[in-house]
Amino acid sequence: MLTVENLQASYGDSRVLFGIDLSVARGEVVTLLGRNGMGKTTTIRSVFGLLAPKGGRVSIDGRDLTGAAPHRIARAGLGLVPEGRQVFAPLTVEENLIATARPGKWTLIRIYDLFPRLKERRRNMGDQLSGGEQQMLAIGRALMTNPQLIVLDEATEGLAPLIRDEIWSCLRHLKDDGEAILVIDKNVDALARFADRHVVIEKGRVVWSGTTNDLRATPEVKTRYLQV
Repeated sequence: MLTVENLQASYGDSRVLFGIDLSVARGEVVTLLGRNGMGKTTTIRSVFGLLAPKGGRVSIDGRDLTGAAPHRIARAGLGLVPEGRQVFAPLTVEENLIATARPGKWTLIRIYDLFPRLKERRRNMGDQLSGGEQQMLAIGRALMTNPQLIVLDEATEGLAPLIRDEIWSCLRHLKDDGEAILVIDKNVDALARFADRHVVIEKGRVVWSGTTNDLRATPEVKTRYLQV
């Protein structure tokens, strides 16, 4: 579905990515792990055309979309839940959900079934929601584009434990429903309960990748690359 090969990126003269390789197949959950500042968000920005890559290839279903405009990436089937949520503050919850909606299996009814709290607050403005509610809204908004792959950058950052558990439950539900997911988060143990594969990056390079069983069998990966 998504294939990233030898992806390179810079901010000005400062090189940040030095050849990232990762892939996500249909129905698969893959995590992108690493400490802060190691290139995770830059990888996502480069995939979505928010930052022009300096080299490498990004393809979706075999179609080369390296450096394509974000709207072309979205039309090709990728939905983004960005770091910081970035909900549309002047719009209501319902207006946020339908603003970029595309036809498909994800409808308002399904989103409200997934997140009943959003239905309760459907007439509230985006900036009247708690952080957890905004994250639910950001996920719902991405799903309303009916993507083939949903990408979450810092899925539970700054959220209370109970809300965090609700987000994990949502992602497990999406996996059971056959959704492909690429997720960045620091809660490795929670991710390992439902993710299929993991990619660890350090200073803009992939330093380890493997299955959940591989990750559990090599605890030194967590100690060396993921703990602060």
